[in-house]
Amino acid sequence: MGCTPRSATSKTTMKQTKEAWELYCKDELQRLGPLLKKYGLTLEAAQPHLGGERFLMQAVTTTSGKKLILLGKTKDGSRVVIKASSDKKGIAEIEREHNARQTLSKIKFAYGVFLSPKELVYTKERGVRLSVQEFIEQEKTFLEHTVEEQFHLALAAFKAQESAHATTYGHLKVARAFFACVPPSYYLSEYKNFSANIRSALPEEHDLHERLERGAALLKDSGAVIEQYSDFLTHTDFVPHNIRIQDGTIYLLDHSSLRFGNKYEGWARLLNYMTLYNQELEQALLTYVKQNRTSEEYDSLIAMRVFRLGEIIWYYTRSLAYVEGNLKKLNTARVHFWSDVLEAVLSNTQVDQERVREYQNLRDSLRSEDEKIRQKGLH
Repeated sequence: MGCTPRSATSKTTMKQTKEAWELYCKDELQRLGPLLKKYGLTLEAAQPHLGGERFLMQAVTTTSGKKLILLGKTKDGSRVVIKASSDKKGIAEIEREHNARQTLSKIKFAYGVFLSPKELVYTKERGVRLSVQEFIEQEKTFLEHTVEEQFHLALAAFKAQESAHATTYGHLKVARAFFACVPPSYYLSEYKNFSANIRSALPEEHDLHERLERGAALLKDSGAVIEQYSDFLTHTDFVPHNIRIQDGTIYLLDHSSLRFGNKYEGWARLLNYMTLYNQELEQALLTYVKQNRTSEEYDSLIAMRVFRLGEIIWYYTRSLAYVEGNLKKLNTARVHFWSDVLEAVLSNTQVDQERVREYQNLRDSLRSEDEKIRQKGLH
C-alpha cells in the first residue's frame, strides 16, 4: 500500500520548516550571547543537537516548546550542557525540568535514588531561561555495555522510579504540583486519537488500520490493570540518549519527561527501542516481568507497549506532511517498521531479526549526513 498522507504538502513546506528552525536557532544564539559571556561559557564548535532531523521534531511535536540544547565549556575547561529558550513553551519546559530535579531530591515518598547532573546555572535574563548542567563523562554508552550490565542498569533505574508511588491524597497533591499526572483513561483515549488521525492521513494502509483496532481492543480490555498500576513516577522517554553512565550508575539527563502515570510507560518505551537496537535485552526484561511479577503487571506492560507504538506511528505519519525526498522515504519506512513491531507485540511474538536488519540498512542509507552526526551526539 502507499504511504502518502492526504494532507501532504508542497515541496516548499520542508524547506520552510527547516528555514524557520534555522532562523530560530540563529536569533536565539544571538540573544543568548551576552548571557554566555556573563557566566564565562563558550560554545563548542560542533553542536549536533541543532542539526539533522531536529527541525522536524519541532514541527511535529506541538506539545513541546522551542529550546536550544548546546554543548559548551566553562572558564576552567569543564564541559557543560546548556539548555536555553525565549519561547513560552520552551521556557516552561526548562522550568518544569528544574522543578522536577529539585522535587525528586525532597519527595518524601520516593525511596529510590535519582542521580542527575549538577545544575551550575539557573536563571532568567534578557527574556531567556537558561539552565547549565555539568556534562557527565562516560567510558561507554549504555549500548556498549554487556547485555547483563544493561539489564541490571535498566532494572535499577526502573525500580527507583517505581519507588515513587503516589498512594495517598497527600502524595497526589505533591505530585500534581510539580509533575504532569495522567489518569488511567488517558491511554485508551489518546490511543484512539492516534488511530483516528492515522486512518485519516493514510486511508490506504488497511493492515495498519486493522492492527490499530486490535491495539485499541487490547487497551480497552486492559483498563483494570492499567488503573491498578497507575500513579507511579515514570520517565516517558527512557532511552540511551537520555541517560549517561558513570561508575556503574545511571544519570538521568531529561527530567521534562517525568510524570505520574502507569508504572510501565518507561519500560514500554525502552522495550520498543530495544526491538531495534538490542532484542536480547528486550527479551530479558520481558522475561523478568513475566517470571518475577504478577500476570497483571505483565499485561500492563504489554498495554503500554501498544500505547507507545500507536504514539510513534502517529508521529511519523504526521511527519510525512512536512518532508520530501529521502526523508519522506525513510519516515514511510518507519511507519511500516513500527507497524510490524505493533503486530509482533499484539501477537506475542518477536520481530524477525532479518526484518530489523533490512530496516536498519534502509534507514542508514536514507539518513542525511547531518542526522548521522546528530545521532552520534545522542549516543
